[in-house]
Amino acid sequence: MKERYKRYLKIYLIPIFFIATSFIFTTFAWFAYSGLSRVSTEIDVKAWYIELKKDGQTVSNDIVITLDNVYPGMDPVDEKVSIQNKGDSDAKLTYEISSIRLMDTVIDSASYTSDELNDRLSHDYPFHVNVNLSKNYVLHNNDSSMFEVSVSWPLDSLNDALDSTWGNDAYTFIQGEKAHKASDPDYNMRPVVQIIISVTAEQYIEESTASDTKYNLGDTILYDVVANQKCNAVSSTCISTTVIDYNSKLSDTTVTLLPSLYNTFSEGTYGNYSTALTTATATWSANTRMLEASDLLKIISLDVVNSALTASNISPQIIGNLSYGTRMTTEIARAITLNGKYEFLNNKYPFLDHSGCFWTSTNYNELNGFALAKKDANKSEILGTTKSTTCKYIPVIIAPKANIN
Repeated sequence: MKERYKRYLKIYLIPIFFIATSFIFTTFAWFAYSGLSRVSTEIDVKAWYIELKKDGQTVSNDIVITLDNVYPGMDPVDEKVSIQNKGDSDAKLTYEISSIRLMDTVIDSASYTSDELNDRLSHDYPFHVNVNLSKNYVLHNNDSSMFEVSVSWPLDSLNDALDSTWGNDAYTFIQGEKAHKASDPDYNMRPVVQIIISVTAEQYIEESTASDTKYNLGDTILYDVVANQKCNAVSSTCISTTVIDYNSKLSDTTVTLLPSLYNTFSEGTYGNYSTALTTATATWSANTRMLEASDLLKIISLDVVNSALTASNISPQIIGNLSYGTRMTTEIARAITLNGKYEFLNNKYPFLDHSGCFWTSTNYNELNGFALAKKDANKSEILGTTKSTTCKYIPVIIAPKANIN
């Protein structure tokens, strides 16, 4: 049996802490706030340098987030760690939520999976903690990935009662910690919330569950839609496309490609999307389908600072993790109920930046369908658009990897 080797990692990581002064309760649903500071303010992006050696072992680092002072309406706070591979071997990257302590209640991996904990942090509390790893591997010789954590608390969450309950409980908890400290000067006061995230780097092994390094979100691929294979120069049938899969696996036999928005497309009203797409791709050998709102949300939700749900009766709310269970479905339903829309930065996803509007196949309500459109020079939107509006029809290509490799 072949022996699989893992590598030593030499790690230099400045721990991440969100530290503040106090979680002060008022008689209403809101809380006073006196500022948030960081342990280190010299650099915005901290670095983790790994160097892989043969015959080693996996090493991980715990990132500890402590929250004492967050409040409704706070500006989102984020921290970034650049993970750089200085060695001569490729590395696989993973992270997991190890534990969450909410005052005296501990929620950990003994009761929930890391994915469940991640989902709960993103959606189930008045404040939201969102985590993203830009790439699940770092190749040898200076490849990098970005690990990012954001903390936010929307001002208008539509749940003042829950905000007040948290304020009451946090106030009681802090008073208890102060009393304990007063009776025992050696006691270390606990923060209101503590979250431990374990980030791990280990040898990259080409197995079915490993990330496919040939297909990254945002990569450009020239694809001949008639020959149904990769091509080398743009022509009437060889078009520029973008990979829209996040963390494609080696076991995946296909890759999802979005044609450049600057290609020529037919256009019309919402109800004619399916028929028009069938007509437009009649001579294609490539397998296609209609664009869905979830395709776009999977992409833009990876920005845990700027991509947000907005509506007239709520403050902007970071979209957050949508990958667990039925969260995507419930999130879209929430946007529809609130008559809301999604906004994201154009420079973050330039392949979605275009002055026109593009239909998705996702229904918004009886009168509207979800469409992609540009809001202004800085932002684009995914929003409910009147079904009689004329927008472009774009095909999503499902391409066999065997026809590209």
